Parts: sequence; structure tokens; C-alpha cells
Amino acid sequence: MRWNALLPALAVATSLSFVGDAAARPLAFTGVRLIDGQSSKPIEDAVLIVDGERIVAAGSRTTVVVPSDAEIRDLHGRTIMPGLISDHSHVGIVNGIDVGAQNYTSENILAQLKAYTARGVTTVMALGLNGAIMPEIRAEAHAGRIPGADLFGVDRGIGVPDGGPPQAMIRVSSDQLFRPASAEEGRDAVRAMKERGTDMVKLWLDDFGGSVPAKMQPAVYAAVIDEAHRLGLLVAAHVHDLEDARAVVRAGADVLAHGVRDKPVDPDFVTLLEARHTWYIATLALDEATFAYADAPAWAQTPFVRTALSHDLKARFDDPVWQRDTRSSTKAQGARDSLAMNLTNLKVLKDAGVRIGFGTDSGAAPERVPGVAEHRELALMVQAGFTPMEALTTATARAADLLGLRDRGQLEAGRRADFIILSADPSEDIANSTRIIEIWQRGRMQEPVSSASP
Repeated sequence: MRWNALLPALAVATSLSFVGDAAARPLAFTGVRLIDGQSSKPIEDAVLIVDGERIVAAGSRTTVVVPSDAEIRDLHGRTIMPGLISDHSHVGIVNGIDVGAQNYTSENILAQLKAYTARGVTTVMALGLNGAIMPEIRAEAHAGRIPGADLFGVDRGIGVPDGGPPQAMIRVSSDQLFRPASAEEGRDAVRAMKERGTDMVKLWLDDFGGSVPAKMQPAVYAAVIDEAHRLGLLVAAHVHDLEDARAVVRAGADVLAHGVRDKPVDPDFVTLLEARHTWYIATLALDEATFAYADAPAWAQTPFVRTALSHDLKARFDDPVWQRDTRSSTKAQGARDSLAMNLTNLKVLKDAGVRIGFGTDSGAAPERVPGVAEHRELALMVQAGFTPMEALTTATARAADLLGLRDRGQLEAGRRADFIILSADPSEDIANSTRIIEIWQRGRMQEPVSSASP
């Protein structure tokens, strides 16, 4: 598909989303509380200086010299933090409450990238199930020529014949997923993904609670991992159960794309993750989203959430019959149990010093709402035992580390000017992460949350 076929959607999205161009002279944000992604506590009475797309200085007022030609914005009482980075999301899978290949369009993907950034998520890794237009959209996002989150992607990803991910659930086309039946077919799939410029390799290992007949065979995932590493690519594995996670890490997987949710992690597994330097993404918000909207908690009634919902999704969440049926369903109870186990295991792994990434599986199902899920993940991490600052650092600096990105995730000289301005301090109360006043990306102020379209 030629890029000029995407231009109409690009033109519409651009006209709707950019609020301001990069400043013609330096901008100095003064008097702020600065959460820089590396310090253990906020820097009070700080200064952040932006020139074009980059940060030129950040720190205490006593250490930062404001350029004489800078435009000064006094923001006493405000907090500035890096933009959130999701290591595990999806684009083009969902449109409203509809799921399937028909949604993998430039218009839908551009709208979703905009929705992410409207709630402070400035970089997204679309972890698989991507179609042929992904490389072109990603290139435009990297170049800053489209509004919304910067986009990285796993290309198609590698599933199992008659297995995970269940086609009845994801409904993707053949050009969005490989299902190799042998080790050599697995290697071929990795090579094809490399040719299309994939940023990582994703494989689906488990049997989705017995809902599909087969798991990926060890010979296949071992070949996939070996070929990916030969080509210089990291491998992320979709897992649910402890033994699957143990097996795929032993085979060399670099990232566990979900938390272990069937049983407590044991000391041997913790030691294995530490020894292999494996990244662990819990995706707590995935299971919570399965039942939470039926419970109608206070956070789900806020404008921050409600304005993120499509008309059809809002109607579903407000339907008393849907709420009742969802609350009483076996699926909801399973999700509650999985979340409880995930919370417990995450705390154990965090305390042991395992490398923790940040992601939610947002965009893979209607209830996993882009931009909303990431703030729920922060809240759930704190519930698990993270301090708010630990959660924020994980969602910024550590998330960038997982993706190998050295130009973002922290607010310091030379990094991209991707940051959020908040009306309250999320290091005191993680719920304040949703109190967004402005979002800046590459030195440009983006469309605010209040006027963002879902």
C-alpha cells in the first residue's frame, strides 16, 4: 500500500490535534515540581527549559540558568513529569465495541495514537497483530509528521495453529499474524518480520485457560527465539501460567508480556528472571478491565474516563443488564482471581529487583481503553506495593529502557521534550496522574484531554 493512500486520514488528524508548533525561542517552565524519571523524589521549585523538540536543561532553580531570550511560563503549584511509555499496547484492533481486521485502518490507528497522547501516553509499543500499513505509519510517527503517540511495533507476531491467540477473540487477518506449524516455519516467520522492520518479536505461548486445543511447542518457540536473537531482535512472550513463563525464559525470551497469574512465583523463578535479566510486564489493568466497569467504581465515572469512551462502549458500560451479567460471570471471577495473584507476584518480583516494564494490553479489547488503562496500571501498581514514585519511574524511565530508547523517559538535557503538566502531585497521590493540564510532545503542545475524541 502506498503512503499517499493514507494522506487523507493524516491530513484530518493533523488538523485536529496539533495545538502549537515547536517554540521559535526557548521556553522556560519555572516554579514547577519536577518528576524527572530518575530522582527518588520530586525536585521542588524547579525549571524545565525546552528549545525546539529537545530539553536543554532541567533541575532546581538554583542550578539551571534561564536563557535571556527565553519565554517564561511561571507554573508554581504545577507538576511536570515525563510522558508515559507503554511497552505493551495494541492499535487497530478495536473500534468502539467492534473487534477485527476491518478496524486495522490508517484512520482508526491515527485516532488511537491521538487518544493515547491526549491522556499523557506519548510512546506506544503495539505488541503484535499489526498489518501491512504499520511500517509507514510508524515512520511518519517517528518523524513527528502525525499527531499522537510515537509508535513502535512488533509487526505481525507468532501464534499457534488452532491455538493462541484465539481467532474467535481477535479476528485478525492472515497478514496480521503468523501461525507456524514447525520450527523452520517459525524461523521463516521471524525472518519475514525482520524484513518488514519489526522492532521486536512477539509469541503467544499459552492455551488461554484451555479455551484453545494447543500451546506452542517448545521446538517452535526455541527456534523463534534463536532466530530472533540471531537477527538482533528481542522476544516478548504472551504467558499466563508460571510453568509456561519458566519454560520460555529458560529458552531465552527477553520479555514476559504479562504477569504470572495462576500461582505464586517461587524462588527459583525469581532467580531465573534475575539471572537472565528478563523484563516482566504485569499488565494488571488487563484483568481489572474485564470486570471493573460492571462494578461502576468512582474512577470509571470521572470525565477523564467517560470522555475516552465511544458512544457504544459507554452504552455498554451503563447497561444494567450487562453490568449484572458481567459481575456474575465465570470470566469476571477468573479475572478477579488472576488480578489478585498478579498483584501479589508483582510485589515479590519488584522487591527482588527483577526488571519491571510498563504495559496494559490496551487496545486489544474494547474495555482496555487506550490512555485510561495506563493510569489504572499506575494505580494498581501502587496497590501492589509500589510507591507512587516507583510506579511513575517504571512507567517512564524503565519503560524506555525496556524498548532501548535513550532519548525519552527522563527529563534531562538532550532528551525529547515529551512531558505532562499536572495540576497536582502524583508522587503524593497516584490518582493525580489523571489531573492533566497540558501534554507536550517533541516540544509541541498537544490537544488537551477535555477536547480529545475517543
